[in-house]
Amino acid sequence: MNIFVEFCLVSCKVLWTFVLAGTRWLVRPKEKNVMGQVCVITGAGSGLGRHFAKEFARRGATVILWDINWESNEETAEMVRQIYNEDHLPCSTGSVDGEEGDVSQIQPKVYTYLCDVSKREEVYLTADKVQREVGNIDILINNAGVVSGRHLLECPDELLERTMMVNCHAHFWTTKAFVPKMLELNHGHIVTVASSLGLFTTAGVEDYCASKFGAIGFHESLSHELKAAEKDGIKMTLVCPFLVDTDMFKGCKIRKEIAPLFPPLKPEQCVQQAMRAILTDQPMICTPRIMYMVSFMKTVLPFDAIVCMYQFLGADKCMYPFLAHRKESMNNNESKTGSTVAVIYLFFKSWR
Repeated sequence: MNIFVEFCLVSCKVLWTFVLAGTRWLVRPKEKNVMGQVCVITGAGSGLGRHFAKEFARRGATVILWDINWESNEETAEMVRQIYNEDHLPCSTGSVDGEEGDVSQIQPKVYTYLCDVSKREEVYLTADKVQREVGNIDILINNAGVVSGRHLLECPDELLERTMMVNCHAHFWTTKAFVPKMLELNHGHIVTVASSLGLFTTAGVEDYCASKFGAIGFHESLSHELKAAEKDGIKMTLVCPFLVDTDMFKGCKIRKEIAPLFPPLKPEQCVQQAMRAILTDQPMICTPRIMYMVSFMKTVLPFDAIVCMYQFLGADKCMYPFLAHRKESMNNNESKTGSTVAVIYLFFKSWR
């Protein structure tokens, strides 16, 4: 009898979640204020990471930029400073390269850190620096991502491992570094920037799909763990964009008659939609919205039916032009390198 009553209560709660979800479509939830909060963004030197930094800067947050490329990371930091100045927000900078930065007590601030998130110890050391030099963080954006751009059987093992390390394993390490303090305070927000290729797959990018599936699985399991621990003050948001118009998947194409219906997302548009989800504590955001339908159809249709749809849409081989473009670029770079070496060799030979 007790379990029957409990089942009825659970059913009512489930129905109520549908009502709340429907309400979000009709009445836009109020965005929370992140002014003065501290936000760590991995892969901030370009792409979506750079746009996330700019959006949080516009809202007065202190941004901590992590990237493997020092120059591009500093370019992002300069853009953030310009936003602070344009919005008349007093800005100070913190630069971490072994020397003390010029840090004032006025918010907001921008900090840059050189960090290869594929290296576990480097992540832990950088996170320790952040906590010592900046303080506790409020928002963690796990954004860094790479793609090998090679067919599985042509891809060196080192590149396969790097894809998994950056796109998936790094999330474990940043979480272990920053979440203990969030748990202590019961406050924070963790954002996982995954991909629609973490919900469904296509040919030619096995390593990338596996890494994004892993990141999504990690995110969902961590979400359940926080709920089980009754840490409702720590929010989670999963971001699953479709193809974004960056250099990452340059050349990717679907059937030309269908392509106008699925144009690549502009990075700014993708991040703006993700920001709305983050600032309203939305658990998941897929862009464009039709990706929800694609993901649902994958779970209910037979595999052969999915194959037929892929072939019709041209999605079964959509990555092949991208892989060919990547291969051609690498061959060109190798030939240029080889030509340079040959010229140097001939020069020294003639000199002797």
